[in-house]
Amino acid sequence: MRGYVLTRYGGPDAMELRDLAEPQPGPGDVRIRVAAAGLNPVDFKLREGGLRPISPFRLPVVAGCEVAGTVDVVGPGPSRFAVGDRVYARVDKRRLGAFAEFVCVQQELVAAMPASIGFAEAAGLPLAGLTALQALRDELDVGPGTRLFIAGGAGGVGTLAIQLAKHFGAEVATTASARGEALVRRLGADRIIDYTREDFAGALQDFDAVLDLVVGATLEKSFRILRPGGRVVSIAGVPEPLTATKDLDAPPWVTAAFWVMSLGIRRRARKAKTSYRYLFMHPSGDGLRFLATLVDAGQLQPVVDSSYPFDRIAEAFAALEQGRAKGKIVVTF
Repeated sequence: MRGYVLTRYGGPDAMELRDLAEPQPGPGDVRIRVAAAGLNPVDFKLREGGLRPISPFRLPVVAGCEVAGTVDVVGPGPSRFAVGDRVYARVDKRRLGAFAEFVCVQQELVAAMPASIGFAEAAGLPLAGLTALQALRDELDVGPGTRLFIAGGAGGVGTLAIQLAKHFGAEVATTASARGEALVRRLGADRIIDYTREDFAGALQDFDAVLDLVVGATLEKSFRILRPGGRVVSIAGVPEPLTATKDLDAPPWVTAAFWVMSLGIRRRARKAKTSYRYLFMHPSGDGLRFLATLVDAGQLQPVVDSSYPFDRIAEAFAALEQGRAKGKIVVTF
């Protein structure tokens, strides 16, 4: 089979297409014949080695975090899946492997993909969808009447977070460029700040929660728009101790390192009488089943910015790293 392999840590040339042996499923696994795979910023951060201290791999390794396809082989033991089932998954963080013609995934991380969409749309849903779901439902407790600000609403996570927040009953403000305004408005955003022309920190106030999706100064400004007791969850800021213990089950030295790294931002949060949390999402078949229900009910729409054939995956990565995608970038087989 063909796979896109991380051979070393570094720039784009650190990954290459290779011919590989097909993986064999172990007990509790299913092997998925990949129809499409989603690209995410974490993919090039892993390639660059930025996550190496907390996510080490024995190289070379087939890269890729999320996948949609059909069950090809069922591993030994009881199974809820059968050969031919259309499924999707956020693969195990310790195994990766989505950028290949076949990938083996533990069954508890796999779910039947939404029946109402195709493989390309389904492939862009697991990582971003689970990130948005866990941030909004599990961390920020978004519900009816919550005033929520989403920094970066037109990206892969943002487009899903807007829709999920509206499903939960929140009032949503977000940032987008003029090019993304129509998209986030269609998805349900109540107020849109054009970040190229206006500073959201001067336009918004008394918000209950912030979901920070943008690298840069956005996080520091977020505390200025929150009411006392408000909360910030970020996937673009600085990891803090709870990230290590709750999300990563990391050793004590990682917790200590995150404590030091996040000291400044946690002080900023306390000064504003708010709280700060950095989230590493976790794979979840249960979460994917919930998302699939919403998609098939017409309450959640995956947004695909562009699709590339697998043999042009290097071009797909180049587009991803430009940071201008509206929705997800996927590769198809």
